[in-house]
Amino acid sequence: MNNMQNTYDLAGSRRLVQHNVLRNTYWLLALSMVPTVFGAVLGVALHLPLHGGLMALLFLAIAFGFIWGIEKNKDSGVGVALLLGFTFFMGLWLTPLLSRILGFSNGGFLIMAAFGGTATVFAVLASVATVSKRDFSGMGTWLFAGVVVMLLASVANIFLGIPALAIVISVVAIAIFSAYILYDVQQIVNGGETNYIRATLSIYLDLYNIFANLLSLLGIFGGNRD
Repeated sequence: MNNMQNTYDLAGSRRLVQHNVLRNTYWLLALSMVPTVFGAVLGVALHLPLHGGLMALLFLAIAFGFIWGIEKNKDSGVGVALLLGFTFFMGLWLTPLLSRILGFSNGGFLIMAAFGGTATVFAVLASVATVSKRDFSGMGTWLFAGVVVMLLASVANIFLGIPALAIVISVVAIAIFSAYILYDVQQIVNGGETNYIRATLSIYLDLYNIFANLLSLLGIFGGNRD
């Protein structure tokens, strides 16, 4: 009887931890959007020249530096501060894309459409990951390999400048990071991820990449110069 009670107590404690991690992740994720928007607005207002291959390589170096720092400080308030600094930086990096989209007469509509589409994808897939009995953990290795290949193709296309390849990369990126939402949210729900700062970083990157690539596609196929 005591063993059964201990099992129930342990299961209840585990569910409480998982619930707290998920709740804190969503709160921090919502908060992270504030510096992202601020960085994007500032970048567009200042017309920051974030173009070219060298700038892309510098961006990757700074981004990975932030990610390394967040991982090292994931159990402290410093990790939260670094995460918010990272999201501000990522907002700045949206400057070239947003400036191009705002050059269309329907640019504002395209941005809102991309935001709405990203929010819808997240709401649907996060709900599926939370209630589904299917185990999505097996996707992790394949998704990581896909990201590596996509990243290499993206860097190469900075120098090649092939429009068709850019479209393919964006479509693949949306598919990969949508699948990552299933994986990352279920990791929290199933107790595979117990650190809300690291969980927030993972889901933030999923949403950021979906939004940026969706907006890019909308600009290509729906941009209006009139």
